This record gives sequence, structure tokens and C-alpha cells, in this order.
Amino acid sequence: MTIAGVPVVLLLGITLFLLLIFQLTSGLRLIKASFATHKKVGILAVILAMIHGLLAIASNM
Repeated sequence: MTIAGVPVVLLLGITLFLLLIFQLTSGLRLIKASFATHKKVGILAVILAMIHGLLAIASNM
């Protein structure tokens, strides 16, 4: 699957990397984010990581 010629797995990987950077910087208090926002982004990252992993496995079959 692609979006504008770019594989969805790659787009999810880049998105997850950006979410990880946000989690790290907000956890270290380098940027201001409420705990609720930090928690929601963490949950979103886990869900996207599962989708990313399943798509990567499915694309190799």
C-alpha cells in the first residue's frame, strides 16, 4: 500500500519516530506538555506501532 507513491509502512515509521521524539522531550521537560497529553500521545504511539508492525509483517508475506 502506498500514499502518493510512498509506502504506508514508511510513513507510519516516520510518524512513530516523531511521536517518540515528542515523548522524550516532553518527558524530560524540554517542551511543556501536560501529563494528559503525554499519556494520549503514548497510547497513540503504541497503537500506531502495532499497526506498523502488522503491516510490515504482512508486506513480507
